[in-house]
Amino acid sequence: MTALELEELLFKVQRIKTETQTLEIKAAAISYPTGLYDTLSSFSNQDEGGTILFGVDERADFKEVGVYDAHDLQKHVVEQCNQMEPKVRPLFTVLEKDGLMFVSAEIPGIDLADRPCYYSGKGRLKGSYVRVGDADEPMTEYEIYSYEAFRKKYQDDIRPAERASIEALDSAAVENYLLKLKLDRPNLAQLDNKQIMELMGITKDGKPTIAAVMIFGAYPQAFYPQLCITAISVPGTEIGDTGADGERFLDNRRIEGTLVQMLDEAIAFVRKNTKSKTIISKADGKRTDKSDYPMTAVREAVLNALIHRDYSIHTEGMPIQLIIFEDRLEVRSPGGLYGRLSVDQLGKVQPDTRNPVLAVAMEILNQTENRYSGIPTIYRELAAANMPEPEFINRKGNFSVCFRLGISTKSDWQIIPVKEPSIEERLLVFCETPKTRQEIADFLNIKTINYVMKNYVTPMVNKDLLTLKYPEKPRSSKQEYTSKKK
Repeated sequence: MTALELEELLFKVQRIKTETQTLEIKAAAISYPTGLYDTLSSFSNQDEGGTILFGVDERADFKEVGVYDAHDLQKHVVEQCNQMEPKVRPLFTVLEKDGLMFVSAEIPGIDLADRPCYYSGKGRLKGSYVRVGDADEPMTEYEIYSYEAFRKKYQDDIRPAERASIEALDSAAVENYLLKLKLDRPNLAQLDNKQIMELMGITKDGKPTIAAVMIFGAYPQAFYPQLCITAISVPGTEIGDTGADGERFLDNRRIEGTLVQMLDEAIAFVRKNTKSKTIISKADGKRTDKSDYPMTAVREAVLNALIHRDYSIHTEGMPIQLIIFEDRLEVRSPGGLYGRLSVDQLGKVQPDTRNPVLAVAMEILNQTENRYSGIPTIYRELAAANMPEPEFINRKGNFSVCFRLGISTKSDWQIIPVKEPSIEERLLVFCETPKTRQEIADFLNIKTINYVMKNYVTPMVNKDLLTLKYPEKPRSSKQEYTSKKK
């Protein structure tokens, strides 16, 4: 952060008068703050990191009070950073403004493999925090575990199913799977079945694994009652809405069995509780059947949930949820996205796999390609059905896929493209009332203010399209821009 950017941050704080997901404010007018550990932890544990701004008093309506001693403050902040595990390396910026000194400490987000960052004085379980809005909240045990599971590459799908025995598996299904394994793997075919079962994660130390129970079990829910799908159809757009007769659900089903059985029954549930229609083309009389939701896309969403959900002890009591609303369909699975994968990267990069044994087994059973084609398939199927793009929501502990019903279209309609307004045209409308540089950057969703000024605002000022509120101070951080009235 440059001194100019720090000045802009101070101006922004005076305008918004609040802390944010990436901004913590401390007065430090008399002495250094002693309790920064929670914020150091939470900022370090999010990808975008965060900034601690010293010299503004939140309790006095965000008054600019300056810091007591910029040099001493930085020294004591570093001392607290060194008590974090791993150590935090802040980037400081100092600004003198109106005779007062201000300091910012930028806290970088640490690598996922090094998380959680925690205060060593409290230990990992009590000293790890996560940022929620403008607050630092203690991490849950599961949030801490999820980082550890990725770092140490835990494979929860091959945890031994302690209560199960080999007799709990369908022997014919296991035998068929072993034959498929040996078919194109000559080295594997030389081993006996017990060795293959251990190597391929069907057993661990002679005990069936969770993967084996969920794929080959005669009744998996005897051992894991909540490793199932709860499927409901709701008479409204939110859970809690009721129908004409006061009913909360139009249909309510607990789907059990192996992964393949649950997949098939989930598809059947969606077919039963959604509409299907026949469209006849006026041009050639061709008949086309169309469901509310393309079943190929629904299948991929449910299959991804079954294979990639979290099977750890922390979530084995949580079922997958399949919910059909009046306007959308949602599939919610326990466990957020695994590893470094973000929502923006879905379908574009090769992800880390949370349950590799399950994924390989379902590939061998011809239930999935295991080539990371599921998400692209969903996009393609929804686009072909003239439906909105899927919505993916990732939370720590939960991941959901949402398909929304689109506006019905007729095959003989003529679609006339609408010309999108240019950025210049959009800014002229936006700046009908005075706007600051930061407000313009936020409107354009561009983080770098200098880039916005150079490429959009200044050219529009030069073309006499925007006027300055303070023309005598064109570089003022408090400058505002207004569309010139015609």
